[in-house]
Amino acid sequence: MTTAPWRDPALPAATRARDLLGRMTLQEKTAQLYGVWVGATTDGGGVAPHQHDMTTELVDFDELITHGLGQLTRSFGTAPVEPRLGAQALARAQRRIAASGRFGIPAVAHEECLAGFTAWGATAYPVPLAWGATFDPDLVEHAARRIGGDLRAVGVHQGLAPVLDVVRDLRWGRVEETIGEDPYLVGTIGTAYVRGLESTGVVATLKHFAGYASSAGARNLAPVRAGVREFADVTLPPFEMALRDGGARSVMAAYNETDGVPASADPLLLTHLLREEWGFTGTVVADYFGVGFLQTLHRVAGTPAEAAGLALAAGIDVELPTVRCYGDELVAAVRAGAVPEELVDRAALRVLTQKCELGLLDADWSPEPEGPIDLDSAENRAVARELAEESVVLLDNPDGLLPLAPDTRIAVVGPRAADALAMLGCYAFAPHVLSHHPEVPLGIDIPTVLDALRTELPDAKVTFAEGCAVSEPDTAGFEEAVARAAEADVCVAVLGDRAGLFGRGTSGEGCDAADLGLPGVQGELLDALVATGVPVVLVLLTGRPYALGRWDGRLGAVVQAFFPGEEGGPAVAGVLSGRVNPSGRLPVSVPRHPGGQPWTYLQPPLGLAGEVSNLDPTPLYPFGHGRSYTEFAWEDVEGGTPEIGTDGSYDLSVTVRNTGDRAGAEVVQLYLHDPVASVTRPDVRLVGYRRVGLAPGEARRVTFRFHADLSAFTGRSGERVVEPGALQLRLGASAADVRNTADLTLTGPVRVVGGDRRLVCETEVTAAG
Repeated sequence: MTTAPWRDPALPAATRARDLLGRMTLQEKTAQLYGVWVGATTDGGGVAPHQHDMTTELVDFDELITHGLGQLTRSFGTAPVEPRLGAQALARAQRRIAASGRFGIPAVAHEECLAGFTAWGATAYPVPLAWGATFDPDLVEHAARRIGGDLRAVGVHQGLAPVLDVVRDLRWGRVEETIGEDPYLVGTIGTAYVRGLESTGVVATLKHFAGYASSAGARNLAPVRAGVREFADVTLPPFEMALRDGGARSVMAAYNETDGVPASADPLLLTHLLREEWGFTGTVVADYFGVGFLQTLHRVAGTPAEAAGLALAAGIDVELPTVRCYGDELVAAVRAGAVPEELVDRAALRVLTQKCELGLLDADWSPEPEGPIDLDSAENRAVARELAEESVVLLDNPDGLLPLAPDTRIAVVGPRAADALAMLGCYAFAPHVLSHHPEVPLGIDIPTVLDALRTELPDAKVTFAEGCAVSEPDTAGFEEAVARAAEADVCVAVLGDRAGLFGRGTSGEGCDAADLGLPGVQGELLDALVATGVPVVLVLLTGRPYALGRWDGRLGAVVQAFFPGEEGGPAVAGVLSGRVNPSGRLPVSVPRHPGGQPWTYLQPPLGLAGEVSNLDPTPLYPFGHGRSYTEFAWEDVEGGTPEIGTDGSYDLSVTVRNTGDRAGAEVVQLYLHDPVASVTRPDVRLVGYRRVGLAPGEARRVTFRFHADLSAFTGRSGERVVEPGALQLRLGASAADVRNTADLTLTGPVRVVGGDRRLVCETEVTAAG
């Protein structure tokens, strides 16, 4: 067998995989289609819902791997393990798998990497919502390369990220995992992450395909009732962009059902659209237990074998996290004629082709790690710090209270001020896994806001009182908090979320909110602090935005940070001290009122405020909003010919000048307004942006090359079209802060566009004339 074609590295991967497939038995083929989760907990209060009954104990791992194995699930993300020991253990497991099967093929090892490698001792980066706040794809790509390098260093082949769900209801618990409420921002930032991860050889996995964030009532895993046009124009574009422009090699099927059809059993989604229209050739993996859920939750299958048949027919190649439906039950169903073996062959060929591309059919696939492995290097921390600093959003600073004076008296108050976990989202290792191992230290250094502020302002007199807990109703700590505030020149109130899973936090998977009021009694604590008359700086460390209209005009300043990671404390303190000039912009709107959800800025006219309803959904701070400690002038706006064809392009340029006395970054945003169309359109939507760093007095020329394809939408026929007629391009500092406009007209026939259309607005930054 050593001279068989599948062993020849000179042959194409598909040729090698096809030859190998032809030599396999049915059991060997199905063994490539599932993962095994060694060490997964099946009992106790800390496991995920349904994990009790969906995870089967491995009776004999060596017997299970006799026919081979498709994937190893989360060797590092299941329990705390020292990185080098974990890498050595993974290498040993891979050798066992290879030695047990006839063909000597190891498994694909996958891990979570949503906000960094979810492993003990690995760098905890800011969450994806913070990436969105940076409006900086290049920096996100750089971070992803660091994450991918760490994954490869310990023998991991596939990362389960990024999340490309577009936020549709801010009450949803997984808002922190998303990049924002706009498909263009989600698509461009997500694509950058994919490029970075894939550049290291790690397979990026797009999730959750598709519609997961549109769940009814903002409930996790609830049915989706989005219309076909919303699905096509809001939900799908980020995935298409990350596949076409990012080169992602894997897609994860979503849990949800849309209009009664579960995504995991939808061939129109996973085969017709994904493969036949978009040309995807990689692997589709199930979300954890998603195949089994076709039987237990969706009830479209009566047995595990029927669920396997539905999922394979739809296009799911790999069952994760562990075998339930794709094992013996599937083999028996194929032998009985209930499931065509061609479906098994189709999935196995995709898996084997990807394994070949990863080098897993070759002889030197898994070298032993040499020397110590540092998953939280100085280089990692520097990137994490830069991401955190760029992501902090200064929402308001009406009287210039910030930056704080270096020798002032500061009362730091709030349940998030002195807790290192306040920096982390639910897919960081500590909240996700370490909560089940309280005897194990964090494994990384995470300065709190309190500690970082004392370091940042050594001459200031800083006192502290917690005031209250994150979500409990106890107000006993209010008295001390108010006393500390009354003694100070300024009060810094650090409030927000506690990340967790399935109701064990106020943000995170399965931690959905009934409304957008601050959790627990934190709002009442803020009221009490404001009532002292001492200026209050509100610092929010959250996984979603919360309604702040109750304090509009009553606060000295408002700073928003979305779970900014292990370097988030110094980043926030740097903004408060003035060492960092804030440059983050909102990737989601901040509501004025706690109710009135769902609402995002992508609204047609009837979704905006009007006389037909007494409820005004206008946000307090709009999408794209963010302030700075310097000022920027936008000058010399110049556009091209105001008429272009429906296949033409239009250049729009503006000079941005830093008119202040300190360096800063402006985010120039380009929005499209379509006044008349054959179907209703959002009043404005983002079609381009560019982050521009400027020294004091410096000016740069920003040019957007808008192509007519960017105006495309799904018309009445169900096809994506570019329609002739009037358009308006709006240059803005946010969706609501329009600085300049350019009117143009598209001429010619209605154009149907497909997979070759332009997805991104090209931008260029040059020296100002």
